[in-house]
Amino acid sequence: MQSEMEIMFPGGKKVDAYYNGFLVKTDQPVGEGGEASAPEPYTLFLASIGTCVGIYVKSFCDHRGIPTDRVRVVQRMRYDVDLRRLAQVEILVHVPPEFPKKYRAAIARAAGQCAVKRAMFDPPEFLVETRVASVENRA
Repeated sequence: MQSEMEIMFPGGKKVDAYYNGFLVKTDQPVGEGGEASAPEPYTLFLASIGTCVGIYVKSFCDHRGIPTDRVRVVQRMRYDVDLRRLAQVEILVHVPPEFPKKYRAAIARAAGQCAVKRAMFDPPEFLVETRVASVENRA
């Protein structure tokens, strides 16, 4: 199965992605020459981890009839300044006192099944190349 996402450059430091009928906007901070009108791509990457975990937590609770109005997920990131990289992502699933004790460890395991996290542990192959667009392929 193959899918395609188109990346466009609407101006300034903005870079947008069009995928499956959705527009995802990004920008750079003012200090980097952008307008700070949208999250940076790296912020979206981090948010994709947290929101993916959230989907797994929500699904876990929904399948057991557990309300999620007082459940929240907090994601903490630790950076290695010397290596200039993300060193650790900590996911905390906060549950209220009445959350069933028998599910407390299980919800953490469910959160750990996040597809974005799994993709990081078994990364895809990246192929990057340049192609010259033909006149008929230009929009």
